[in-house]
Amino acid sequence: QVQLVQSGGGSVQAGGSLRVSCAASEYTNSRDFMGWFRQAPGKEREGVASIYTGAGTTYYTDSVKGRFTISRDNAKNTLYLQMNSLRPEDTGMHYCVAGWSGGPWYGKRNYNYWGQGTQVTVSS
Repeated sequence: QVQLVQSGGGSVQAGGSLRVSCAASEYTNSRDFMGWFRQAPGKEREGVASIYTGAGTTYYTDSVKGRFTISRDNAKNTLYLQMNSLRPEDTGMHYCVAGWSGGPWYGKRNYNYWGQGTQVTVSS
C-alpha cells in the first residue's frame, strides 16, 4: 500500500514563501504523474502543479505559474512544492497525489493515492 506523508506548510503573510513536502513510501513508478491539489474553503479541489516522473516535465495551473515550483528528489522519493510570492487566494488545504490513472493531470479523479493534507494560510 502506497503512503504519501506530507509535511511543511503553515502560515505566512502575503508575499512570503512556504514549502510543502510529500514522502512516498514503497513507490517507485518511473512513469507517473505526481502533483499537488488544493482546496479553499467553499471551493472545489483544484490541481495546482504536476510532474511527470519519466521525463521530469512540469505542469502548473495558470494562477501559480512563475510563483510555484514543483520538484522531485528521486533518491528520497519525495515530492516538493516551493511556493513563492504567496497571495491570500493561495490559502487552502494542499494535497499530494500520485498513482495517475489517466486523463488530464489536473483531474482530481485521476489519482489513486492522496496525502493527508497540509494547511497553507496566507494573510493579507
